[in-house]
Amino acid sequence: MIRLIREKEKQKELAENASKGLPTRKQSAGELRLHKDISELNLPKSCSISFPNGKDDLMNFEVSIRPDEGYYQGGTFLFSFHVSSIYPHEPPKVKCKTKVYHPNIDLEGNVCLNILREDWKPVLNINTIIYGLYHLFTEPNYEDPLNHDAAAVLRDNPKMFESNVRRAMAGGYVGQTFFTRCI
Repeated sequence: MIRLIREKEKQKELAENASKGLPTRKQSAGELRLHKDISELNLPKSCSISFPNGKDDLMNFEVSIRPDEGYYQGGTFLFSFHVSSIYPHEPPKVKCKTKVYHPNIDLEGNVCLNILREDWKPVLNINTIIYGLYHLFTEPNYEDPLNHDAAAVLRDNPKMFESNVRRAMAGGYVGQTFFTRCI
């Protein structure tokens, strides 16, 4: 989480550089809004955010989700976020970096979440997206699938779906697809 103290230090440094005549980079409206969103995050205890490129690159970050209930309880799933400079007028690009057996996440990591597509509105924020991703793990939706096979199994045989999820999370094959351990 970005701390207020660091932000004040950064503002002080920017002010010092400005007084020395050093160039400072002007932030886009998207960066300013994203900074506000991140400073106001109120994540569930089972979620965390990190900045693999350092604190200077707020537009690219990762979110780790560890569901504490449902089929995916005990697993850890990593998502990458890429936020464009026109955010919030365009939703972030979100990919699941953990290969997962899930009806709403395909094997390439694409995520089927309505607020990342047709239901996106500029009033939504990063916190909303993270809660939406968390909700996909607590209540997967077979009615709007990206992984049609997983959706059919969830719809027709929830016990088998649960067995497939456990096998995939433990590191094993589901059908012809191998999943690395994420428990």
